[in-house]
Amino acid sequence: MAKLKEYEKYIGIDVIYELELFAKKLKNISIQNINSTFVGGGVAEILTRMIPLLQELGVNASWDVIKGEEKFFDVTKKMHNALHGKQVEYTKDEIDVYLNTNEENAKKLNLNSDIMFIHDPQPCALIKKKKTLGNKWIWRCHIDFSQPEKFTWDFLKDYIEEYDVSVFSAPSFARELKTPQALISPSIDPLSDKNKDLSEETINSVLEKFDIDKNRPIVTQISRFDYLKDPVGVVKVFQMVKKYIDCQLVLAGGGADDDPEGAKVLAEVQEITANDPDIFLLLLPPSSDIEINALQRASTVVLQKSLREGFGLTVAEALWKSKPVIASAVGGIPLQISHKYSGLLTHTIEGTAFALKQLLQNPSYAAKLGENGRENIRRNFLITRHLRDYLLLFISLLQKKEDIIYL
Repeated sequence: MAKLKEYEKYIGIDVIYELELFAKKLKNISIQNINSTFVGGGVAEILTRMIPLLQELGVNASWDVIKGEEKFFDVTKKMHNALHGKQVEYTKDEIDVYLNTNEENAKKLNLNSDIMFIHDPQPCALIKKKKTLGNKWIWRCHIDFSQPEKFTWDFLKDYIEEYDVSVFSAPSFARELKTPQALISPSIDPLSDKNKDLSEETINSVLEKFDIDKNRPIVTQISRFDYLKDPVGVVKVFQMVKKYIDCQLVLAGGGADDDPEGAKVLAEVQEITANDPDIFLLLLPPSSDIEINALQRASTVVLQKSLREGFGLTVAEALWKSKPVIASAVGGIPLQISHKYSGLLTHTIEGTAFALKQLLQNPSYAAKLGENGRENIRRNFLITRHLRDYLLLFISLLQKKEDIIYL
């Protein structure tokens, strides 16, 4: 695991000194993170890198997960889709499964830390335990909350308003709440296996492993096989462009332990690709960070055609590698991409296909977009900025005064 000193070449020594200063103010403070999975998805990925850095700074940070049966994760997946705007209905049994699972976990988990940091809807109802503990609680929303389905939002709102503060990734996700809200964007770790520099030999070996031709343009989307990532739409974009430009498509990703729909989505994508030899569907295990890194670095253009997106870590990953990115103008993606400066934002399949043809036919323009994109990520979306924001949030939460500014 990378040490803070290793980030100096990207951020400068002053930022590291600042992190150490803020961390000293949290001496003897315990912070417990709880989400729904140790493996798969952006939340687990961020926490895997964040917790060791907090601990190196001397912060007593830990991480646990809520446990449940298949029925629970079916219900929370339905909630996830509903919060992204899908109309759903719940049975009384489904609501009971959600609440009972949270109640059972509240009995088993250690919820006594000075700050409880709860991530996303799955463990949201753990807040019911707060009244007997007297500690501080943060609810961190990582998903696109811009158009939530009304019943699901109203149901969760009663719990969210029991938290001391709620954290969202983008201004458009903020909701009308009785309690304070903070805006903190996610980040990537430039020193992780998924983002560190790779040799040309390593990149080529990964392409050979999957029989991908390095001498022809490669168009890639890295994502879970999830309806909201629109892999079917990506295939349609590719099929439109391939009529005019010889290229290959890589759709690569894995699943998450808390997502029961992945196999179904993958099966639908396999059906529509009709055994096209230029389409590579790669279902990768969680240990595939080097492979994902290499696929992104080998790509001519990277796509992220999400229908909804809390942030889109894969966008930041590709931009960090100076790759031209075409992405949907949804959720947290426009935070990372300034249209026609650090990438291209699109709204439709046809618009995405037009943008892809443009970049494949104009490599100098594509390279400039990638160059600008990398600098934007360096300035705004590396894990050290994320650490700073969280440290300041923790400090402010523990202060008795309402307003506090550290210069």
